[in-house]
Amino acid sequence: MSLASEFGYEARETRLAALTGAAVETLGRLLDAAAASVRARVVSAEGRLSAEKLEAEQRATHGLAWLATYVEALRQLAAYAGRLEEAGSFGETEELLVRLAFAEYLAQVFGGIPMNQGEMVRLADLGLGAEAATAFRSAAVEELIASGNTPALRARLAELIRQQEGNSIFGASGLEDTYEQVREEMRRFAADKVVPHAHEWHLKNAYIPLEVIEEMAGLGVFGLTIPEEFGGLGLGKESMCVVSEELSRAYIGVGSLGTRSEIAAELILCGGTELQKQTWLPQIASGEVLPTAVFTEPNTGSDLASLKTRAVREGEVWKIYGNKTWITHPVRADVMTLLARTDPSEPGYKGLSMFLAQKPRGTDADPFPAPGMSGGEIEVLGYRGMKEYEIAFDGFEVAQENLLGGVPGQGFKQLMQTFEGARIQTAARALGVAQAALDLGLRYAQERVQFGKPLIAFPRVSDKLAMMAAELMAARQLTYFSAFEKDSGRRCDLEAGMAKLLGARVAWAAADNALQIHGGNGFALEYAISRVLCDARILNIFEGAAEIQAQVIARRVLEERG
Repeated sequence: MSLASEFGYEARETRLAALTGAAVETLGRLLDAAAASVRARVVSAEGRLSAEKLEAEQRATHGLAWLATYVEALRQLAAYAGRLEEAGSFGETEELLVRLAFAEYLAQVFGGIPMNQGEMVRLADLGLGAEAATAFRSAAVEELIASGNTPALRARLAELIRQQEGNSIFGASGLEDTYEQVREEMRRFAADKVVPHAHEWHLKNAYIPLEVIEEMAGLGVFGLTIPEEFGGLGLGKESMCVVSEELSRAYIGVGSLGTRSEIAAELILCGGTELQKQTWLPQIASGEVLPTAVFTEPNTGSDLASLKTRAVREGEVWKIYGNKTWITHPVRADVMTLLARTDPSEPGYKGLSMFLAQKPRGTDADPFPAPGMSGGEIEVLGYRGMKEYEIAFDGFEVAQENLLGGVPGQGFKQLMQTFEGARIQTAARALGVAQAALDLGLRYAQERVQFGKPLIAFPRVSDKLAMMAAELMAARQLTYFSAFEKDSGRRCDLEAGMAKLLGARVAWAAADNALQIHGGNGFALEYAISRVLCDARILNIFEGAAEIQAQVIARRVLEERG
């Protein structure tokens, strides 16, 4: 007998759909009220959003971003349940995942949302006091909170997860069968060629072998979203999510190899000349050319408007001068998507241009065998397998024909066109890391015996596993939705940013909890969870740090709900 039957629900799917639908509607009104309250704090006398006030009110604005992210995550989780119910595949596992996620996130909305460890945002921070907040605690909200996060439900969900160990993921993904076939293909490849070696690569800070990269190219990983006319598979962002998720589940370095190809291809597709498309896209799709993204500078970080690297034209070449940092996989890359300032008289973003800068492959002994280019490795905790570098340019030459689009001053606009895809892909990588943590935590909890029984028999352990699975499914549905919106040709920078924001936190929480399940052994380098913890930490920083992401989301929410 299922737990829902024990609760005495009649037509439990219909009842759950009614509850979640009503709760999401209430949350929408709550978000409107919170946005109105925060907006009153951050508008200028002319009624426009003030950058200075937005910064001064970061706790409120970022808290609003987190509230909006929770609302959208629950909306997509409810939609997921509805689709499965309609298809007749809404099983007990899926039901309990939805119930637990709704109960926990609703309770957090009214009690405090963790923006980070030690940073809780409450409705009062958004200008909604106890009396105002109580008005939104509807009967549906109260019932979902009361019935969805009970000891019995968590225990049953943990048992279902235990029974499904070895399955692709815990609970149906909600995607079409075609995507699940892609998932299985990637999972088989990863199980055979990545998982047995990933921890060794991490511990040695060794490059992912070129043979593995060649096999990934053969599977079409680097040409997933490149149109068939340019040698790619012509698939959408949903397929990219599944591939990135499964490869990152095995090792985030392998899952991230496709990121640079994805960014470079989208830059060229959106902003390149026809000749640039014909020249570069087939080579990227086949894996013959490995790209790297060269954007960040030592003193700018996310502030690209302050970028100082210069490109000076001399005849038919541009000479690059300046410094870049946190460049991933540059030594073995064949082309750099390089952002530089071509017009120093233009302030901010206007004077920036993007280059497809060719370079020879290097080695550890001679990383950058190109005139006018040098650099050194940045040693890192995790996210290894590709290696991070800082690079100095002193007259490094790029042909005029490799100025993206052939017209200077378009670099920032071109880069902005890639942000949606890059953040969706990063959210998918976070799903993979979170799933890896759940896999490792579950396995250890069953194998490790203490006080005469396996760890999973202890409620504090099984509770962790249940919550990890529920949060992971919420983040997964938000990520898939953002990919679906992108594939449908709709603007999705808001949803993509939310998916990245939530996914990164879920991955870190999952890794932290899985290590806690391992106890002291989790702190030992020989255990894979130590690697997963290190890998999870970077997700909250790159592709837009959580604070930057929250700022962007808040501005959009305030603009849309003004």
